[in-house]
Amino acid sequence: MLRLLNIEFHKLRYSKSTKILTLIYFILPLFIALLASIDFNFIGFNIHVADQGIFNFPYIWHFNSFIISYLKLFLAIVIVSMMSNEYSNRTLKQNLIDGMSKKEFILSKFYTVLAFSAASTVFVFLLSMILGLSFSDYTEFSIIFSELEFLLAYFIKLVGFFSFCMFLGILVKRSAFALGFLFVWWIIEKIVHVVVRFKITHTDSGADSVMQFFPLEATYNLIKQPVTRLNFIQSAANQLQTDISTDYAVHWYSVLIVLVWTTIFVWGSYALLKKRDL
Repeated sequence: MLRLLNIEFHKLRYSKSTKILTLIYFILPLFIALLASIDFNFIGFNIHVADQGIFNFPYIWHFNSFIISYLKLFLAIVIVSMMSNEYSNRTLKQNLIDGMSKKEFILSKFYTVLAFSAASTVFVFLLSMILGLSFSDYTEFSIIFSELEFLLAYFIKLVGFFSFCMFLGILVKRSAFALGFLFVWWIIEKIVHVVVRFKITHTDSGADSVMQFFPLEATYNLIKQPVTRLNFIQSAANQLQTDISTDYAVHWYSVLIVLVWTTIFVWGSYALLKKRDL
């Protein structure tokens, strides 16, 4: 595993675009967190986002994992480019000539996916911990380390999404076309959702039950949007009534669906590579 990872990071080390995209991915959340922690005076109004409770434990695990997950597109470009460069630079053929098997080649890419996902998860943990300890109203040990399942969901979310990008990179061979296909697939899922909602199930819950098995929707469902949850927390603090019907928990079946898709994408990548005459 370490040998295969070393080979992949050796390739990425000389890619300027990879360095820039990776830096953007890790710097942008720091910049957003800095803005959220600063007091702003606007037309006589004092605005301090941190005072709204977004950095309170344990809510911060939910909020940060959801928000930062949108930045995964930067690393997705790295993953897709990593695959397409193997064809354009002919390093894939050279690796196979040097004795690497096709199985090892796919494993090296998947290990890179795991490494990027793990590094991002650790980053979210450290950033959330620092912000939480600095601004949270609740710093009890039991509260701080509750709801860490959102970090696990974040890791699995990235692994599933990056595995999809890896599969598309091998399927299409060109990074621009692979990213375009990813966007088209997203549109297809939205169209299918509308058709299922209005032509088949006629209910939002029924459509959601069907769409949860689609790859992009499955990864999205791992971490539900946290905004209405914050509204509920604030309303509860003010003893106001609100709708609490939304289920924000990380469910085992959502995790299982993404893991199944991850397996399909990794196996599909290997099957494509094994079938092709390089």
